[in-house]
Amino acid sequence: MQCVAGRLRQKGDCGLNAHVSPNGWPALVLNADFRPLSYYPLSLWCWQDAIKAVFLDRVNIIAHYDKAVHSPSVEIRLPSVVSLKTFVRPSTNPAFTRFNVFLRDRFACQYCGSDEDLTFDHLLPRSRGGHKTWSNVVTACANCNLRKGSKTPSESGMWPSQTPFQPSVHHLHRNGRMFPPNYLHESWLDYLYWDTELDP
Repeated sequence: MQCVAGRLRQKGDCGLNAHVSPNGWPALVLNADFRPLSYYPLSLWCWQDAIKAVFLDRVNIIAHYDKAVHSPSVEIRLPSVVSLKTFVRPSTNPAFTRFNVFLRDRFACQYCGSDEDLTFDHLLPRSRGGHKTWSNVVTACANCNLRKGSKTPSESGMWPSQTPFQPSVHHLHRNGRMFPPNYLHESWLDYLYWDTELDP
């Protein structure tokens, strides 16, 4: 993962990664309403971009790491959570991508539930005039995809566990929270799980 310290990315795309190393000192990026810009992949900036944003006065520091960086005249603790000062309106229509189809379907084959060797299947096969659309594509494992072949659901007797649909950004964010990255810093948890039940 290569971060570009000299350029602030307004939407926090530097360091977006589902597999986060604590050694990289990433900062969780919150929108101005204190919600993450995205959950999957988690909205993260590398520490260089987080520091750049602080000096450009584009973010507020919400929490710090114990680690600090130094220049000849300045010492600054690395931010672990920052919030944008200007609200970024989320996209309302998610892009139709293989990844977003998998995320909508919770990374599980819609025929057997397997999470191995995933691909996607056209309910109405392309050879029969089916299109690559939200309502015609589902996540399928390679075995089920091969077994269904160029048949329709009624011909194959294979029906998806849910009717495919066009998800909202909110739906994808909600599903994404079910697949947290390998590393979550403790200072992030209050902002990632703000709607879960609190301990007494």
